[in-house]
Amino acid sequence: MIAIESRLEEQRPFLIPQPLIQISGLHKSFREGSQTREVLHGLDITFYQGEFVALFGQSGSGKSTLLNLISGIEQPDAGQICINGVQMTALRERERTLFRRDHIGFIFQFFNLIPTLTVLENVTLPQELAGKKETAVRPRALELLARVGLADRRDAFPDKLSGGEQQRVAIARALAHDPMLLLADEPTGNLDEETGALVLELLLELTRAAGKTLIMATHNPEIAHLADRVLRVVDGRLREAV
Repeated sequence: MIAIESRLEEQRPFLIPQPLIQISGLHKSFREGSQTREVLHGLDITFYQGEFVALFGQSGSGKSTLLNLISGIEQPDAGQICINGVQMTALRERERTLFRRDHIGFIFQFFNLIPTLTVLENVTLPQELAGKKETAVRPRALELLARVGLADRRDAFPDKLSGGEQQRVAIARALAHDPMLLLADEPTGNLDEETGALVLELLLELTRAAGKTLIMATHNPEIAHLADRVLRVVDGRLREAV
């Protein structure tokens, strides 16, 4: 991981921090039978353009919930989330869906590739669903597949790929529409240590080079050494690790 860190440090552009996400007074709870469990308690946090933030916390601490709230998949009980000047919490569900489609890339632990589509079709599908022609999105998809080392597997189906290869396809898919923000939920959690390190290196290389903001929920302590900031979710609040 030290070698990865040194290479990424050389690629990191100098950036004057500009707020991208501003969260204030965020609360989220869930019903569990007859009881209500509050997961997030009045969060106030700012994420900046071009930074990589690692979110740590025990299972059930609220890491994935925070990512879902930022993306607009879920709505908070109270509080505001503003992304690049857009008040996400004021949008209707369809408006949040369109914003997420156009501006946010999501990488999941279990890849979430469509098994009946080829590698290339998985990468181009989200943009085609947005109304873009296949001929318009194909060049970008092929470029990304080449960058993740899978140009020769573009016609393969997901079940013919290893876990690491599937996650590389998922990274290409998340970047295909050039999002301003990437959210990653345990992206190496389903991979062995060596493969996970390679996938992480690739993800950071691609996001650093493009100046993307990356927020990653993880259990992997090695990632803390690569992040610009490390935040821990403890008792429903965020604490910045020193």
